[in-house]
Amino acid sequence: MCETDRNISKAIKRYNYLIGEMEAVYHEMSLKAGLSDSAMKILYMVCDNDGRCPLQNISRYYGMSKQTVNSAIRKLEAEGILYLEPDGGKNKIVCLTEEGSRMASRTAGRMMKAENDIFVSWPEEDVQTYLELTERFLHALQDSAKNF
Repeated sequence: MCETDRNISKAIKRYNYLIGEMEAVYHEMSLKAGLSDSAMKILYMVCDNDGRCPLQNISRYYGMSKQTVNSAIRKLEAEGILYLEPDGGKNKIVCLTEEGSRMASRTAGRMMKAENDIFVSWPEEDVQTYLELTERFLHALQDSAKNF
């Protein structure tokens, strides 16, 4: 056992458990939609950006390797779901085709609706508290990562 394991608080263990369980739910939703996790994330990101999204933003936003993103994009391109548009230099924009827009609505759009419905069901104060605490944790973690 790692020495640090003995020092991990119950709160961080619960936090990591909850993150893992949420990732499992997202994975299950992707499977039910007939998509890989990476394909779902790409469709989600492009759908969330009105059908067009800089390619570099996808790997950065989700922490996926460029190779994973490119592989999923090539597959989605071959299926006629999306296409790449030049955006100066080596930059590219990921764009949904008409079929891709319909597919994204049936898959990533449904996921987004489920997430939105949850927040709508919570009191606004709870939503703001949740987001503020999550952002505070993120910033503290980013600060810690600088000295890692």
